[in-house]
Amino acid sequence: MRSLLLSALLSAAAALAASGPLRFKITLDAGLSVKTQSGRMLVFMSDRPQKLSRLEAGFSPTGNWLAAMEIDAIRPGDSVILNPDLQAYPVPLSQAAKGKLQFMAVLDPDHSYARNRQDEGDLYSEVLQLEIDPASTEPVELLLSKRQVARRKLEDTPNIKLVEYESKLLSDFWGRPIFIRAGVVLPPHYDTSKKSYPAVYNIHGFGGTHAGAWMRGPGLVTDMEEHKRSEMIHIFLDASFPTGHHVFADSVNNGPWGKALTEEFIPHLEKRLRLVAKPYARFVTGHSSGGWTSFWLQVAYPDFFGGTWSTAPDPVDFRNFTGIDASVDSTDNAYRRPDGSAKNLMRSKGKEIASIEQFVKQEEVQGPVGGQMASFDWVFSPRGLDGRPMKLFNRETGEQDPVVQKYWERYDIRLVMERNWAVLGPKLLGKLHLFCGSEDTFHLNEAFVMVCDFLKSKGREDTCLLVPGRDHGDLGSPQETFYPDGLGKRIDKEMWAAFEHASAKKKK
Repeated sequence: MRSLLLSALLSAAAALAASGPLRFKITLDAGLSVKTQSGRMLVFMSDRPQKLSRLEAGFSPTGNWLAAMEIDAIRPGDSVILNPDLQAYPVPLSQAAKGKLQFMAVLDPDHSYARNRQDEGDLYSEVLQLEIDPASTEPVELLLSKRQVARRKLEDTPNIKLVEYESKLLSDFWGRPIFIRAGVVLPPHYDTSKKSYPAVYNIHGFGGTHAGAWMRGPGLVTDMEEHKRSEMIHIFLDASFPTGHHVFADSVNNGPWGKALTEEFIPHLEKRLRLVAKPYARFVTGHSSGGWTSFWLQVAYPDFFGGTWSTAPDPVDFRNFTGIDASVDSTDNAYRRPDGSAKNLMRSKGKEIASIEQFVKQEEVQGPVGGQMASFDWVFSPRGLDGRPMKLFNRETGEQDPVVQKYWERYDIRLVMERNWAVLGPKLLGKLHLFCGSEDTFHLNEAFVMVCDFLKSKGREDTCLLVPGRDHGDLGSPQETFYPDGLGKRIDKEMWAAFEHASAKKKK
């Protein structure tokens, strides 16, 4: 028996040494102070002629090739063999043209690459450049010799504070401690003042965190000091989660995030900080996935919040979910139009740069959990028999699942408002402030126009602003007609005016 095992090992070693379709031998550096590791092993390949210091997959599925596999355990000094033809994007890596190619490996222990790209704790190799023929070559050897350090350490400053709160609702759902986090930006004279302030709850987009408080906070404090902004407490909520962006919506997969926010975390903040604990003093805002979140929170909790200023929100009408008709009974294919042409997801300066199929299939290789499309399923979908959320559409064919379509209806903001307008209409009067660029990078303007047409039909013509020529990235930049000082300054003025108006009414 021992001789047979030895023979098999020698044969395997010989096969690896021989030429053949591209394979990778990836070794965990024995000198790296880590224990046995597991996670998702990613290998990136580039055919760019200039030597690069790092290879990665961007949010947009263009540029580098990518292959992956799951690793159960690898000890320091040990190696694994990765076949880059089994899980690969855009095609098996051995099909690349012969020439000078660059390679880099990343081990993602917490499966967060699809959400955060390379982040703290990831192990990675140097970039290796070789002249090879991927169709016939000896295995390419890569050494995991580096560990990614934290990009930013969140430390309290005089005006920016970290708040962490253990949610009983979420902890009970998950069976382990779950915390809600926020970065709180205080007005310049908060410590010496006795005033109470309205709150601005800001929700980041996909891939962001509450770290926005430390990035934007100093500018907000300076603006308030110089009277360029009103004195309000800005609370940057953390909507990131291992499953993606939980959007503070109650979900059978993610848990009761909306309930936990409104019944636990905000009451906790209002006890801890000098906040005006009234609905008219609670404002929500956010961009992209944060734009959807802020819109959703106002509609789902119309009596709790005093207004939303939502910018470039993720699809708010599921009849056009980034180009997919995801409404009930739709047979629309997620990837293809009836004529067989590809549905495009991303564009730049009028040029389409990535299809839905390209985006989704790159995400599937990056990891099955945490990516943008997977994130939607984790929020909106029913739980499947395997304990994971059911997918809206088959990732290979683009065919939609009617069971999932039906379940998604409860998160279709336009449909929720339409079905409940008799109750919601009066409660939302004056509270919806929606903005989107007419050339949104992800075609979000198309669903935006649909929901705005509905609101206009209800007499809410002033609710929406579709900004000509603006896309997902430059929507907030100064615009001569609508916000010459920038969209952020306009939102600040409108929030403060709403607060003062409501305050004056309460005093009468």
